[in-house]
Amino acid sequence: MADAVVIGNLLMTLLKHSDRVTSASLAQLVNVIAPIMTEPGGPAWRQTTFYPFSITSRLAAGEVIRSVIETLTYTTASHGEAPVDAVATVDEDRAAVFLVNRGLSQATQVTVDVSGLGSSRILEAVTLADSDPYAKNTLAEQNRVTSHANRSAILSDGLLSIELPPVSWTAIALG
Repeated sequence: MADAVVIGNLLMTLLKHSDRVTSASLAQLVNVIAPIMTEPGGPAWRQTTFYPFSITSRLAAGEVIRSVIETLTYTTASHGEAPVDAVATVDEDRAAVFLVNRGLSQATQVTVDVSGLGSSRILEAVTLADSDPYAKNTLAEQNRVTSHANRSAILSDGLLSIELPPVSWTAIALG
């Protein structure tokens, strides 16, 4: 699970620097930590890292907007106070907001001012989270960790509010 949050956060970093990053690749496509696993002659299943890669590639389009969010911070041993990380994209059809809560123990409520994105409704809100940050998908438990609808998302008067579980990655599509 935690590896998927790291991948999701790295994808957000690539988006934030898309003015300088002209090409990126997912080396894990051919390694033992691939986003899709198989057994010879057997089934195939998605690893946790599949979800942020798939959802980001589907939703992120247009111009990248560096988001300003209102949220509590959490304390880290090495880096002091750390906030939730966020980035947004907008094109003529929709906007997308991507959020990561790297805090280990607390859910956090986040408010993002999306009034400038021209959006009036939530099209989709999905979160990748699990009570065990080390959970993974295996041959025996192929769907242990998957993305799920985040029903806490509310869009009102240009403000998007959502609760993020600990160690989670979230994507919200707005129309």
